[in-house]
Amino acid sequence: MKQIAWIGTGVMGGQQAGHLAKKGYPVKAYNRSADKLEALKEEFGLVPCETIAQAVEGADVVFVMVGYPKDVEEVFLGEGGIFENAKEGALLIDMTTSSPSLAQRLYEEGKKKGLRVMDAPVSGGDSGARNGTLSIMVGGDEKDFEEALPLFECMGKNIVHMGPAGFGQHTKAANQIAVAGATAAYTEALVYAQKAGLEPEKMLTAIGAGAAGSWQLSNMAPRVLKGDLAPGFFVKHFIKDMKIIEEEAGKWGVELSMLDSVLKMYEEMSRMGLDNDGTQALIKYYQK
Repeated sequence: MKQIAWIGTGVMGGQQAGHLAKKGYPVKAYNRSADKLEALKEEFGLVPCETIAQAVEGADVVFVMVGYPKDVEEVFLGEGGIFENAKEGALLIDMTTSSPSLAQRLYEEGKKKGLRVMDAPVSGGDSGARNGTLSIMVGGDEKDFEEALPLFECMGKNIVHMGPAGFGQHTKAANQIAVAGATAAYTEALVYAQKAGLEPEKMLTAIGAGAAGSWQLSNMAPRVLKGDLAPGFFVKHFIKDMKIIEEEAGKWGVELSMLDSVLKMYEEMSRMGLDNDGTQALIKYYQK
């Protein structure tokens, strides 16, 4: 079995690493908040490590699932990081939603060191991570994708090789644009239904099977009605994603008007102190 290292065991990463361990892969894990590792050791048998160097030593494949591009940069390029400690020929897979430009840079830097780098961001939220049903969008070399596919299949169902380095991140950007629109749409539909005196649950049933249907409408809108605003995906991370997209689009002179509007709403939510709520907490923007 391939030796696996996993860097970043948050809401998503801990579950993804757990699926690999359940399939019999030996997984060493590192997380900045070490207390999270003990629970994962008990649940899945992950081996906690005190440093990145300890986790990646001897690993055939290193997965990364952290918060922001600056975190990706730090764990790959920083002192004591992955590039300093991974064995030659190791496959390094960043599953963080990050910058396409950074993904391309890491690929090129890795090649100089005899390391193979792929970007493989995911969609499906905490439930997808927990159930092993994530969509995984992959950028990198075809032969590396084929090698990694059995590992991806432990944690996802819809796995697509999109092209060269950075193309996984570009695909995730397109995903987040669509999610931004769908999230704003179902939130406004709920607000309208409540103001009109409709039963919101019945409204969702009525429109969910028609042209308005979406994953967000089916899965996230019911959470809002239950008052469940726990983060499957943090507000602060969604803001990060939308800013990355606007930066990339700006390079081509493309204006994304809908995304810009949704970003402004979420930035207002951040000012309201809602960074650590889930994206479905957009309802609070309308209730303020």
